[in-house]
Amino acid sequence: MTEVVRMDAVSKVYGKGSGAVAALREVSVGIPQGTFAAVMGPSGSGKSTFLHCAAGLDVPTSGSVRLGGTELSGMDETALTALRRRQVGFVFQSFNLVSSLTVLENITLPLLLAGARVDRAWLAEIVRRVGLEGRTGHRPAQLSGGQQQRVALARALVTRPQVVFGDEPTGALDTMTARDVLVLLREIVSGLGQTVVMVTHDPVAASYADTVLYLADGQIVDSMAAPTADKIAERMTRLGAWK
Repeated sequence: MTEVVRMDAVSKVYGKGSGAVAALREVSVGIPQGTFAAVMGPSGSGKSTFLHCAAGLDVPTSGSVRLGGTELSGMDETALTALRRRQVGFVFQSFNLVSSLTVLENITLPLLLAGARVDRAWLAEIVRRVGLEGRTGHRPAQLSGGQQQRVALARALVTRPQVVFGDEPTGALDTMTARDVLVLLREIVSGLGQTVVMVTHDPVAASYADTVLYLADGQIVDSMAAPTADKIAERMTRLGAWK
């Protein structure tokens, strides 16, 4: 199976000398195309740094990151920005919608920024899949939190990215709304063949993934296929994430 994200011996060190902090230590992992991976670990384990390096938002101190077959090392910020616009979708805990724009305008904003044409058939398909039909003329303030996150998910998909990265995408939602968003993420993997990499602290959220990667002290210390919330919680307890 083709790997859409490949990290080899990736380290990330912040600061210098005695004040240096290693956020990632020699991380090597591949994320196959069309799969859903959750990344978990105790606070300070390197989860956000892992996501930022994998998505081209941050540059590793050493090692190799390949995204959709493109080697990111050596690319300047202009090239990385262009690559992210073409190949990466992002969904964050905060919805990051533009309040003055309609739902439709928020969804198509990445295409506008990239100077790309809107594929109307694809746009209609993702609007339908995320359940926003009849809401495209609304502005974010007229939507619930769950609906706003659906807009963010549609925006992440509109460029047909190689991979969608989620950073605690259900962290600001109530339990039932979070479940709806997780079902949507699961459906875009199973139904559209999308690749999703999600950082989360929630065992229930991670149980929707195909694989859970466990980080501790900047290293991948374990992985789990076919995860359940109970198995994830037990493994996290052994990592010292909570008592």
